[in-house]
Amino acid sequence: MILTVTPNPAVDQTIEMDEEVQADTVQRSTDAQFNSGGNGINVSQFVRALGSETVATGFIGGFTGYFIEQDLVEYDVPTDFVEVDGETRINTTLLTPESEYHINQSGPSADRDAVDELIETLQDHDPSVINIGGSLPPEMDAADVDRIASAGDWDTALDVHGELMIELDGEYEYCKPNREELTAATGIEVETIDDCAEAARQLQERGYERVIASMGGDGAVLVTPEETLYAPPLDVDVVDTIGAGDSMFAAVLWAYEQGWDDERALRAGVATSAHLVSVKGPSVHELDPEATMEQVRVWSMRA
Repeated sequence: MILTVTPNPAVDQTIEMDEEVQADTVQRSTDAQFNSGGNGINVSQFVRALGSETVATGFIGGFTGYFIEQDLVEYDVPTDFVEVDGETRINTTLLTPESEYHINQSGPSADRDAVDELIETLQDHDPSVINIGGSLPPEMDAADVDRIASAGDWDTALDVHGELMIELDGEYEYCKPNREELTAATGIEVETIDDCAEAARQLQERGYERVIASMGGDGAVLVTPEETLYAPPLDVDVVDTIGAGDSMFAAVLWAYEQGWDDERALRAGVATSAHLVSVKGPSVHELDPEATMEQVRVWSMRA
């Protein structure tokens, strides 16, 4: 089972307006929607859409935390969150005809006792893989992430900020940085596929066994102990890129759980991401990468 840990989840609020924002004026939106947010939560949704077992965990609080639990029921995602004082954060995106505004809250604190309770929750479920994704809440740090990763006989996958990756002392089976996170973790400006491969190899040397690097519209690089693989994206009509990286990571982890090899896992990730970007919104109820993954081309790159 792939269990996900979202330390600092959010309710993502997206507001659309048909005019630009003006100061000291009451304006009305044309549309608004709320979704459960956070890398781990997204991965759990995609794992369920792929037909595998998962549990979504992390820290929640207040009525916004309750919303996340109820929202995940709609996607058949079991939850076992640790409750903390305060309200789960709301992250707001405001879309106007000419601009896009983002306001993210910090979220409630998660102290050592909360982390201890989270570890007990993970141990009770005894998953084969845990995925820790997203930002950390106040009071939680890199040492807590290392402690969670080493608390059980599971493989640990990470999708965290690049600055955090270089603070970790443990060894991790998987990580999924994007361009910006690779640059933050290695100092390499990732402009080309070769840049991406070099930065990913540096991360692997720091203790990440497999690095699945997302390059958005330029595809993905997978660095393993034996080789470096590159796959360009499938040619699809892109409708919405939100959640594309999370869907790719979920599919790669799912593929490894099926016992697939590195090349087939990368194909599954790219095929799943292509499906997601061709529909609106990050939430889907069913994914079938095997329908298109043979169309994904994969090359082995020289180190």
